[in-house]
Amino acid sequence: MAAWRQAGLNYINYSQIAARLVRQALKPELRQEAVKRDDANVKVTPWKDGKPITEKQ
Repeated sequence: MAAWRQAGLNYINYSQIAARLVRQALKPELRQEAVKRDDANVKVTPWKDGKPITEKQ
């Protein structure tokens, strides 16, 4: 089993933490450019019985 799963994280949370740590380890001149790419949008869709649950019903 993956260490991130044993720690109680899902993959999205694990990858966000890893990316944040990598950005913190960068030299200051490279860090500024990396921080610009920090913002991202993620859409989460809950699923039930193999079908996405939509709020429009």
